[in-house]
Parts: sequence; structure tokens; C-alpha cells
Amino acid sequence: MVRQRMTGRERREQLIAVGRAAFAELGFDGTSVEEIAARATVSKPVVYEHFGGKEGLYAVIIDREMLALEKLVTDALGEGSWRERIEQAALVLLTYVEEETDGFLILARDSKPGTDRSYATLLSTAVGQVSHILATAFHHRGLDETLANLYAQALVGAVSMTALWWLDEREPSKEVVAAHIVNLCWNGLAGLEAQPKLKGHA
Repeated sequence: MVRQRMTGRERREQLIAVGRAAFAELGFDGTSVEEIAARATVSKPVVYEHFGGKEGLYAVIIDREMLALEKLVTDALGEGSWRERIEQAALVLLTYVEEETDGFLILARDSKPGTDRSYATLLSTAVGQVSHILATAFHHRGLDETLANLYAQALVGAVSMTALWWLDEREPSKEVVAAHIVNLCWNGLAGLEAQPKLKGHA
């Protein structure tokens, strides 16, 4: 039986899937065009033809992961009460870690700071959205709106760093982890002091 040849689009998608797994396992520096070609059972020129090299393939993979995760986080922060938005954002990030582990590994551990799209730029976008939500809430409660960005940095950092920790641990469940993140964030926000002071300093 003659094996049917892949179309150009099918080959491109195959190389993206193979590259995604390779970059997640070996990192950007540890992955070569030879490795990708061997895993896809094609010659090196095929990889170059579609992506111009591993850098081009990597850029496509990063862009896809960023768009997918960005949409999830943006949607999670879009509707609901203050607490529900925190819950939704924590849970979607942990779900992404669980279901798209390779993609999260590439974004969080390997994407290069300073590039147009990276995990850092995604977090920056999330900080902007959370800051807007907090500024509105601070205004209603008579708190200093100019500090909303500081609190947004702290909140997004807490969720992000916990997600990185959970990437390797996977215990307890994502629902339990999300509930505890929200417990810390929500109860901290609910009891905010207008003029907090360090206890050991005058």
C-alpha cells in the first residue's frame, strides 16, 4: 500500500507538534534541526523549507502558546465578582499547566525575556488587567488607586510562582491549590489597611 504524502499544511502542523515536544523536553539550546527532523522522520531541508530553521519554528510555537494562554487568562478576568475573577484566573492557569504541560514549559522556562512575546509579556498583560480591576475596587473603598498596580504585581506574581511550583509537584489538586491561592489573596484584599506600616519600623 502506497503511503499518502502529507500536504504542506499537514507537514507544517506535524513539525510544530514535534518541535513543541522537543523544545519542552530539551529546551531551546538543546534542540537542533537534526533532532526535529529525526523525530519527524524528514530531512533537515524540510524543516528549513517550512520555518527557516529552529528559531522560526520556535517563534511560531511561542506565538501559538501565548495566544492560547492569553485568551484563557483574559476571558477568566473578564466577568464575575472580584473574588470570582481571581478564582477563575488561578484555575485556568493551573489547568493550562495540567493539560498543556509542554506549552507551559516552553513559555515559563525557556522563552527569552526581551522578545516580542514571552511569558513575562503575558504576565505584564495580566497585571494591567488586574490593576484596572483593583483600581475600581480601591476607588469604591476609599483606598489609594495609584497603588493598584503594586497590588496587581503581587497578586499575579503569587499565582504565577505557585503555578511554576505546581508544574513539578502536581499535589494537591489544582482545585485545592486555586482555593488556597484565593484564600490568601481574597482575605488579604478584604482586610487591606489604608496606610499599612511595617511593625518593626517607626
